[in-house]
Amino acid sequence: MARRGRGRVVGIILMVALLAWGGMGAWQRFKPLPEGVGVAFPERPAEQVRFVADSTWYDVAGKRHLDQAIFDEVLAMIAQARRLVVADMFLFNDFAGSAEGEDFRPLSRQLTEALLEQKRRHPGLQAVLITDPLNTLYGGLELDHLQRLRGAGVAVVESDLTRLRASNPLWSGLWHLGPRWFGNDSDGGWLPNALGPGRVTLRSYLSLLNFNANHRKTLVVDHGDGWAGLVTSANPHDASSRHGNVALRFQGAAALDLLASERPVAAWSGVALPGPEPAPVQEPVREGTRLQLLTEGAIRDALVAAIAASGAGDRLDVAVFYLAHRGVIEALEQARARGAMVRVLLDPNRDAFGIEKSGIPNRPVAHELHSAGIEVRWCMTRGEQCHSKLLLRRPAGAGEAEMILGSANFTRRNLDDLNLETSVRLVGPADTPALQEAAAFFEERWNSTPERNTSAPFAAFDDTTLWQRMRYRLMEATGLSTF
Repeated sequence: MARRGRGRVVGIILMVALLAWGGMGAWQRFKPLPEGVGVAFPERPAEQVRFVADSTWYDVAGKRHLDQAIFDEVLAMIAQARRLVVADMFLFNDFAGSAEGEDFRPLSRQLTEALLEQKRRHPGLQAVLITDPLNTLYGGLELDHLQRLRGAGVAVVESDLTRLRASNPLWSGLWHLGPRWFGNDSDGGWLPNALGPGRVTLRSYLSLLNFNANHRKTLVVDHGDGWAGLVTSANPHDASSRHGNVALRFQGAAALDLLASERPVAAWSGVALPGPEPAPVQEPVREGTRLQLLTEGAIRDALVAAIAASGAGDRLDVAVFYLAHRGVIEALEQARARGAMVRVLLDPNRDAFGIEKSGIPNRPVAHELHSAGIEVRWCMTRGEQCHSKLLLRRPAGAGEAEMILGSANFTRRNLDDLNLETSVRLVGPADTPALQEAAAFFEERWNSTPERNTSAPFAAFDDTTLWQRMRYRLMEATGLSTF
């Protein structure tokens, strides 16, 4: 009888533990979104808008060439700031992956030195750096460049990701019940750091399995009497410095919207961002070239709406590192069925900082798109990544063109309010210079030549299997993935 009683007690304890695990996982997946997540800001008159890109290509002898402009623009914007710099950058380190060789650019050092120099030149400058805790392995490492910035008076904010919904609720339910509360220790590491030098704690890896991120890449600075902003897909990360990326630089009211979008993220960690609030909108702007700031789920809504607005003869061009979101994929297939000309340029998902990848999700998705009559090509990559996140919609006749670009890959994690993301939407006449420059960037990548080898036909990586297609669907649906 005593043994039976103990078994009953153990069964009750296990049931309570499982209920707690499931309940916490459900709460973390569906809890209310924090303030400032998933916002579509008003359309603003576009001021001083410029498209900027980094491209990698190969000549007829196979030699790699780099055309880089994004971080030149970032450094120039910081160099002219006098009052405020707010940068939100996902990867900001020099150690993730192998970054040795003449082709790699020391972006993390260059950004650090730019911030330090501007603080030295203008002691009254307020500088805030917001970044993702992945850089310190969730508190398991101390990074010299972050310590130098703090020592110079730059406010360094490691984003509080516990405010976000769970991307991987199966694990996060358990993590929030136990490991989360043990914190972390940069002096107690005993496990090898999978991303670079040093040793980290087990708690670092337990935090990593949540698969949440502040994935934004933004910059706001004062510019004379006004403000300037930049939204990009590029990271100040040495091992990412050969990647292809896109950015949009702009001034005016939209830059203050960008600053406003960063206030809640900084406030989660107890940092109040200075600077003016955005101007109130009296009447919606309906004419001319307009710019709209989007975050998280609002990016998804804008992407789907742009695709849904495409009809017969319209052109839809997509260049993206990861394409996996079922709503976006289905919208592209429907646009093609309506007669839109759809072209999709994808990374083959074979390289990640020296690690060979499986081709998921892009190869199974490309197979599906190709079967639906959509043209697909692969970026030519040899170690680097086709890291852009870009959609272009151009009408067949009269009408406005539209572009959406930024940090967000077209995946569930990036578009469904799970990561922090920032993109911008530019709408206006098709001859708007920034829209034309973006179209030229896409055409140059799409129309590869032996002299300038930029992409490969769909058949080059048409090797997906049924098992890969099933794995992609499972990973996208459950969050048990890194994309």
